[in-house]
Amino acid sequence: MEIADRTLSSDVIAALTYWPGVIWGGQKYPPDPVDLTVLPPFFNALLADLPWWNGDWKVSHVEPGRPLEIASDHHGHPSRFTEVSVPGLVGPGGDQSLPFVAKIGFAGDQLIRFQAKIDDVVLGPAVAPAGRLEPHPFARILTGLMDLRGIPVPRMARETARSRSTILMLRSGHHNPDPLMAQEIARALGLSEADVRVIAGVDGHPPTAV
Repeated sequence: MEIADRTLSSDVIAALTYWPGVIWGGQKYPPDPVDLTVLPPFFNALLADLPWWNGDWKVSHVEPGRPLEIASDHHGHPSRFTEVSVPGLVGPGGDQSLPFVAKIGFAGDQLIRFQAKIDDVVLGPAVAPAGRLEPHPFARILTGLMDLRGIPVPRMARETARSRSTILMLRSGHHNPDPLMAQEIARALGLSEADVRVIAGVDGHPPTAV
């Protein structure tokens, strides 16, 4: 889903930043009402860019959003963008509708991130090119932890008794971590095995010899 170079209108920004259920320092409470009807067409336009999206399906209803992050240059809490979660309904019309939640990140009037959740399915921008498998999310964390500790691939391979190609595949997200691998990586990183299992999304314990 391509979202680059999209400019948000002032009406859309006003609707996205209308948070009557949130008390936010420096802002009027309760806030003056705004027109939320600008949001369904905005979301429908984003969804319509999906090549497989059924154009008969429309976002038919939205509710005021809730901020997940608020742009601020406040000392000690800088943030360059605002991210908002907006609930609603989507469907082909009539009584047929499913719960819908949009997560919108924007900086100024520029859209930088969009994710839609329809019922229990999450739709969002891919990391890998079209037609290629999405990398395992542990890849980015492992790469960051190794780089932070100055652990090169050969050293990690040696300390885990794994091949360099295995470590490279883990760092690229093309190999899923397993409980035994989590144990070995934890030892090399100086972290607890339980912590690495949670970070890697690995359940259970490595098998033990009998």
